Amino acid sequence: MSATPVPKSSLPKSSLSIRRVGIDTWRENVAYLHRDCPVVRAAGFQALSKVEIHTNNGQGPRSILAVLNVVDDERIVSACDLGLSEEAFARLGVADGHAATIAHAEPPGSIAALHRKIDGERLGRQDLAAIIRDVAQARYSKIELAAFVVATKQYELDREEVLHLTEAMIAVGRRLDWKGQVGAGPVVDKHCIGGIPGNRTSMLVVPIVAAHGMLCPKTSSRAITSPSGTADTMEVLANVELGFERMVEIVRATRACLAWGGTADLSPADDILISVERPLSIDSPGQMVASILSKKIAAGSTHLVLDIPVGPSAKVRSMVEAQRLKKLFEYVAGHLRLQIDVVLSDGRQPIGRGIGPVLEALDVMQVLQCDPAAPQDLRQKALRLAGRMIEFDPDVRGGEGDAIARDILDSGRALAQMNAIIDAQGRRVAAPGVGALSFEVLAPHEGHIIAIDNLRIARVARLAGAPQVAGAGLLLLKRLGEPVKAGEPLYRIHAQFEADLQFARELAEKGSGCQIGRLDQLPHEFASGSLFSI
Repeated sequence: MSATPVPKSSLPKSSLSIRRVGIDTWRENVAYLHRDCPVVRAAGFQALSKVEIHTNNGQGPRSILAVLNVVDDERIVSACDLGLSEEAFARLGVADGHAATIAHAEPPGSIAALHRKIDGERLGRQDLAAIIRDVAQARYSKIELAAFVVATKQYELDREEVLHLTEAMIAVGRRLDWKGQVGAGPVVDKHCIGGIPGNRTSMLVVPIVAAHGMLCPKTSSRAITSPSGTADTMEVLANVELGFERMVEIVRATRACLAWGGTADLSPADDILISVERPLSIDSPGQMVASILSKKIAAGSTHLVLDIPVGPSAKVRSMVEAQRLKKLFEYVAGHLRLQIDVVLSDGRQPIGRGIGPVLEALDVMQVLQCDPAAPQDLRQKALRLAGRMIEFDPDVRGGEGDAIARDILDSGRALAQMNAIIDAQGRRVAAPGVGALSFEVLAPHEGHIIAIDNLRIARVARLAGAPQVAGAGLLLLKRLGEPVKAGEPLYRIHAQFEADLQFARELAEKGSGCQIGRLDQLPHEFASGSLFSI
């Protein structure tokens, strides 16, 4: 995101020398001043103050807002320097040592609307548009962002607020328009709300529908609370950080992409909000709907298949809750002229065996290669979702999609299409491997697997290092309904570092997340294969 031009008349008088401080503050501008800096004393700056930094890069005045940290160690920043975090330095766009000035920042114009939401009031279209503009322009600190995220969780957005939030998030970024660029027909996408470890169906659905001839510009977020997202897993195989123009070129060439949405400037406020939602482990319904639909519409999609897994340890725990969320998605999508097909699926256990970027990528490639050892639950779910997407094609009759998807996968056309997408995006020459350190979690007694806790499994995989360490995670060796003997492995934890393995092992030993009991304790619906079937 570029810095904001400012008029010369507004520049403060005092000048400091910019110093790049190598600290990753993850989508927050942070400035560093020494306690003995004359500006700190004269202006009365305090730690966590909001400041405005001004400079001139030779092409005109520039400015950014930042949160101030006051330091005592001259090894970080001297008394005559203005330190900038990696994020702030990149946004300001000048060289190390460049002159800059600093002043107290005015509060964001939308702060009054934020305060009203904190008090539980309903916000209108203009209120939410103002908040999201300030968020996208980095005028909110992490504290203010957290307040907004928590307030919209505590005082749940009504459906009109969700619609207005979605519209605002679309408006502040760029928007792709595929009309006349790559042929006629629907622009399709598939998305899952998340919460189920593994479940890497998008990396199978996209090449299948693209091989059918449909346009599928798939953009994904990185993991928020899970051990991997689609972007994290695809990054094992190819570059996912595609600029706007590059993404368009790839879709024109291959009819699809599997990219991270953050670098294409599509709904950029969403990525900033996610940076706060991730550490708070918050993913409220309103924010979820706005996040997903704003990204899809900004990417130019006209048709969307949305997967909502339902299960006792999924994001959505009951059919009542699932139906409510389904209606909210349909309401917002309908008002934004996005045709949506919401699918309620079985979310009582992970999909596939691998959990973590590399392990999930191995599952995906096994399915694409039609390997008999590939996880069949991942294959079958991907085929059903791809079939639903193919039926958006006006030339395909209802009920024919499954057979078409299966033929594309079994014939090898989906694998060829995936390889074309990987090559277009930039194939990883030396893909990371599975974490070399491992530990097997064993069954304490014999019986059958009658429940698997998705949250526990995901937390074990995250403690092992996923998704930050691509090869970390776990390999699930037992599934619901399967028999297990005492001492038999339930899953294998993989890590790259000893400390990560130890953290994951300690949690797994306190509770593996796999419940063992009698086969007759399994729900009858599971035995019949009808529970939340798609």
